Amino acid sequence: MTSSPLSGPDAAASGCPAHRAGGSDSSTAGPGPGSESGLPKLYDDDFAADPGALYARLRSQSGPAQWVELAPGVESILVTGYQAALEVLRSPYFSKDAHRWKALADGRVPSDSPILPIMGPRKSLWFADGQDHLRLRTPVDRALSGIDPHQLRSCVQRSATLLIDEFAADGTADLVSQYAARIPVMVLTQLFGCPDHLNGRISRAFLQMVNAVEPDAAQEGVQDLVACLTELIEIKHRAPGDDVTTRLLQHSADVTQEELIDQLVVITGAGQVPGTAWISTATMMLLSDDRFAGDLTGGNLTVTDALNEVLWLHAPHSNYSFVYAIEDYVLRDPDDGSETLIPSGVPVTISHAAANLDPALPTSQEQRAVNTAHLAFSAGPHACPAQDTAGVIAEVAIDTLLDRLPEMELAVPVDELTWRPGPFIRALTALPVRFAPAPATPTAPPGPGTPSGAAAPSGPPDTGPGPAEEESTVPPPQTPGTPGPPAAGSGNGRRRWGFAARRAGR
Repeated sequence: MTSSPLSGPDAAASGCPAHRAGGSDSSTAGPGPGSESGLPKLYDDDFAADPGALYARLRSQSGPAQWVELAPGVESILVTGYQAALEVLRSPYFSKDAHRWKALADGRVPSDSPILPIMGPRKSLWFADGQDHLRLRTPVDRALSGIDPHQLRSCVQRSATLLIDEFAADGTADLVSQYAARIPVMVLTQLFGCPDHLNGRISRAFLQMVNAVEPDAAQEGVQDLVACLTELIEIKHRAPGDDVTTRLLQHSADVTQEELIDQLVVITGAGQVPGTAWISTATMMLLSDDRFAGDLTGGNLTVTDALNEVLWLHAPHSNYSFVYAIEDYVLRDPDDGSETLIPSGVPVTISHAAANLDPALPTSQEQRAVNTAHLAFSAGPHACPAQDTAGVIAEVAIDTLLDRLPEMELAVPVDELTWRPGPFIRALTALPVRFAPAPATPTAPPGPGTPSGAAAPSGPPDTGPGPAEEESTVPPPQTPGTPGPPAAGSGNGRRRWGFAARRAGR
């Protein structure tokens, strides 16, 4: 890219002509505020059903970035080009500090907007720059680096087995609410050293916070999550352990209590919601796309390769990096010379999903499978700090599931599955499956890979008002007219997902 910051009285004279309609004041460049702006919406049903269509339409316009509406009355510039996204994420001319958001400071963002819990200012590394970011990021990196990868895999496998045992004998399940939405936080709370009574509350609270559709639930989620994490920090002050929370406390001498809570929010967010989306979407693709089924059983691709394909095609954090130009900035496309003026004070949202689908990038499955240059985990100094941990959780969770239920298949046609609304997360609302009923695994005593505080789940799934429960757009796994589970050993016309076959390509 050949872009540059602007300053001086002629700053607003550059950029896309449509974005100069507001006059010479660059802070008002672009369409005016309000839901009547006529901008493309990233929160309606059409976007949830087919975001790729909107990204393609935006990309067909002039410039590497376009104006959109993230929520009613909340406008943003969406960066859709891969090289443009890298430039913005790495540029010192952009800041993560949400206090620079002029519309918010001027009271032009609805106070009950459901996106404020995500985009509003917080005291976390996600919203910090320079030395302040380094001060907050270093304790998080050190806390996560203490996770033993072998113990992590053992912890995930044990947690996965406990969850699968809850529905294995039924022959049907919703893999979102009963599995994918539960296993990331189940593992994370063990890594945090959480007492049992906080596990379900933390999961429920975070799911409420990131739901950018229901304002009341989002605000309640923030409050309850802060309460849970405050209690956890107090517990670890009294009784330190070999866990992420204790290590975070040990390396946070210059970090306040409020900042500590926000760092734990970041870690939870990096693992829970995108982890749920990653696991469920990858499982859906494995069960519905013969490219994966055929290649995996033939030994050419592994589950890890399939997970990487998901990051390219369905980035869980689809539109999630928010920055602000320190001064007016012109973003230029090196291919056609088109420009987009980015006024200071306007939130710039990096579309990880759109950037990954940039036609200039490799597009074949084989090319993507061996290429990890996607932006699903962002890039630059604010790249996800927990991507390695998230990758282990997702891979082991899917491996364990497919090994336990090798004849599993979707209970509804893939085109009947629905996606949760909202601009930030690309995730299925439910994933109903059926399989030959399987006996529960004999209970084994806790092993060395199970962190202190680990416990078997009890009672119904406690995922809170997550996507599957809030929207209720997909019927339960077995509804009238839906065939029952396949007979044991029949395979029902599907390939068996044997562990040995999946690992043959290693």
